Amino acid sequence: MATLGALESAPATLPAAARVPVDHDHLSRYTFGNRELELEVLNLFAAQAPDYVGGLRDARTEKEWRDAAHSLKGSARAVGAHFVAELAQRAELQGLPTDPGARAMMIDALVEAIGEAKAHIALLENES
Repeated sequence: MATLGALESAPATLPAAARVPVDHDHLSRYTFGNRELELEVLNLFAAQAPDYVGGLRDARTEKEWRDAAHSLKGSARAVGAHFVAELAQRAELQGLPTDPGARAMMIDALVEAIGEAKAHIALLENES
C-alpha cells in the first residue's frame, strides 16, 4: 500500500479499526439486513465509483474537483465504505492539487481503496 502511506500518515478521522472495506452493520441499517438489496447497493457503488474517479482525473477547476470528491464521499458513506469516504473527504477539503504528483498520489490512493472495497464486494457475492 505504498500509495496510501503518505495519506495515512496525516491525522485521520477514522480509528484504525474502522479501516474495513465495507461496514456491514452500517449498510444493514439501511437495507434491514436484506442481503440481496445490500449486494445491489454495493454493486451500484462499485460501478459508479470509477466514474467519480474519472471526474477527479478530468477536473480542470476547483469546483469540478470538489464536486467529484463530494459525490464519491457521499456514495461511499452510503454503503459503509468509510475508508474510501475518508480519502474522498480529504481530497474534497484539500481541493484541486496544483502539483501533478500530489494529484496522482491522491487519485491512486482512492483507486486502491476502491479496489479493496470492490474485491470485498466480489467476495460477498461469491458467498451468496
